[in-house]
Amino acid sequence: MKNSKAKNAAYFGIMVALAFTLSYLESLIPFNFGIPGVKLGLANLVVVAALYFGGIKMALPVAVIRILLAGITFGNVNSLLYSLGGGMLSLLVMWLLRNSRLSVIGVSIAGGVTHNIGQIIVAAIIMGTNKIAYYLPVLLVAGTVTGLLIGIAAKLIIERLPDIKSEK
Repeated sequence: MKNSKAKNAAYFGIMVALAFTLSYLESLIPFNFGIPGVKLGLANLVVVAALYFGGIKMALPVAVIRILLAGITFGNVNSLLYSLGGGMLSLLVMWLLRNSRLSVIGVSIAGGVTHNIGQIIVAAIIMGTNKIAYYLPVLLVAGTVTGLLIGIAAKLIIERLPDIKSEK
């Protein structure tokens, strides 16, 4: 039993470190999709994998810790709030869909889309207007594309690391 707990702790630590590292790398790479605020979301790859490897008990703390570390290190209060709003809504939806008929890729796309919806909700609250919603169609397309790319990568990782899944 202790061995399993130690392995889970090690996997958790590796996932947090990897998610934070991917956040850092993404902050260095000038992805310019021509749409302000759109990022690939490389760290979400780790969150999706954590959801499939360890369920919500692993994915939630990985997501929250990564968002807090990245927000404090590379962002500001607003970026932290946007990330928390988007990240938590995204994780909730992915968790609800994880055991549905959707594949990992479908779950990731839903996560990418709802991440952007969460960010728009936070922006509307911070700005005190719902006019920011005009930007939503663009973000829904971006969330679909990035969710697809992250989902494909997550599917490949999950398929190649079956030993982690058995350590729940």
